[in-house]
Amino acid sequence: MDKNRLFLITVTAVQGACAVFFVSDILLTIIGVQTNPIRWQTRELLEIGAAVGLTLGVVFGYLTLRRSLKRTAAAEASLRSVQMTFQEHIEDRFNAWELTAAERDVALFTIKGLSVSDIAELRETSEGTVKAQSAGIYRKAGVNNRTQLLSLFIDDLLEQDS
Repeated sequence: MDKNRLFLITVTAVQGACAVFFVSDILLTIIGVQTNPIRWQTRELLEIGAAVGLTLGVVFGYLTLRRSLKRTAAAEASLRSVQMTFQEHIEDRFNAWELTAAERDVALFTIKGLSVSDIAELRETSEGTVKAQSAGIYRKAGVNNRTQLLSLFIDDLLEQDS
């Protein structure tokens, strides 16, 4: 178990114990259960300790939330950067292949995994037209089918990571 997780579990346990102390004290008073009296100094120390525990829990909870939000923002920024880079890469490939505007649309939908019928429906054209455009895309890209077309882009991503 990593240190952060252990720390969060410990803080949560301390907060839980402090909350149980306060809530049980209130409930026992409301329902009239008599408990053995303790010295007022001891009671004050227990209440101070519980209050400090709850306060520390709030502070550490806030710090953890803030750190988590920063990590999320950094991850989202990184994802946007990767998306932009990938989009630029796709555009560069399409330009190199000299695809027409219609072929670009079909190629992009194909890369996204849409079927020929779905592409035809979205583009408001026939399936035969989409198949003809796909054949032109495959020829210009030097591949034989949609799987190989997608594989070109996946290979490019894997090569860039290496």
